Amino acid sequence: MKLLRCTFISIWFLSALGCLIGQTVGKPVLTANPVAQPDPAPIPPPPPGQPTVSTDYVIGADDSIKITVWKEPDLSETLPVRPDGKISLPVIGDIVAAGFTPTQLMADITARLTKIMTDPVVDVSVLAVNSKRVFLIGEIAHIGPLDIRPGMTVLQAIATAGGLTAYAKKNHIYVLRGEPGKQQKIPFDYTKALKKGDMQGVSLLPGDTIVVP
Repeated sequence: MKLLRCTFISIWFLSALGCLIGQTVGKPVLTANPVAQPDPAPIPPPPPGQPTVSTDYVIGADDSIKITVWKEPDLSETLPVRPDGKISLPVIGDIVAAGFTPTQLMADITARLTKIMTDPVVDVSVLAVNSKRVFLIGEIAHIGPLDIRPGMTVLQAIATAGGLTAYAKKNHIYVLRGEPGKQQKIPFDYTKALKKGDMQGVSLLPGDTIVVP
């Protein structure tokens, strides 16, 4: 009888264990420490855009500007300002851009387009600032064009260009200003500026040429 009872208990235990195993098959296995998911890839920064210019920036010759007319791709252009200060736009033709801020030029173009279309939406942006330059020639370390900032002096421009060579005639430097054939010659004493801080009232303007004999 004892043997029979033990056999019965063993069969019951194995049957219950089999049912339990069958119920757990196919169910997801829960773990105490789930595998951490990798962080999402960082969002890349936007590509470099147009240079930031102040709202009162005045467009000049050689600047690159973008004219966008909403829903009018044929009227939208990216173009440089010509040496005469003008740009050419479809339908409108030649208009003056130099001397205007982007907001002023936008208003001018909008007014012109209003005559031929209904409620034009225009945007003007400066893509490249190339007009704020002076030129250095002669006995100076790096000759050629130099971008200038507001208030830059002749002394600062020379220093930015690498300074004078050993053969420079420091007291005979001058600035050429104006259109070819009508240029004004403005003398500049480098020694006086360097030793006494006397800039002799000479302020650089875009288009000036600094000549170092």
